[in-house]
Amino acid sequence: MLHRAITGVATGLVGGISIDPNTNGLPGIDQLKNIVGALMTVGLICAVLGVIISAIVWALGANSSNPQMSGRGKTGVLVALGAAIICGASVTAVNFFWDVGQAVAGG
Repeated sequence: MLHRAITGVATGLVGGISIDPNTNGLPGIDQLKNIVGALMTVGLICAVLGVIISAIVWALGANSSNPQMSGRGKTGVLVALGAAIICGASVTAVNFFWDVGQAVAGG
């Protein structure tokens, strides 16, 4: 009997919990958003630099008949472009998965 009562209360508490992101719950949220935005900018600038350097290595390897250097340059270009895609799409990807999670939690 007591077990059923405790289970009913616990089920009622768990079923009634609703937590949403709170943008004013802690001090410094706006500064943290600015820091994350600045880090994204630095990441994108580094990706552009990586593409440029890797393209130069690729060109030097191709023109000096050095297939290993040329291959490393190609790989560097692809890695730098992948980093740019991840930096640029990170907010959209997180928001997408947040929405998926909310749809699962909502029923």
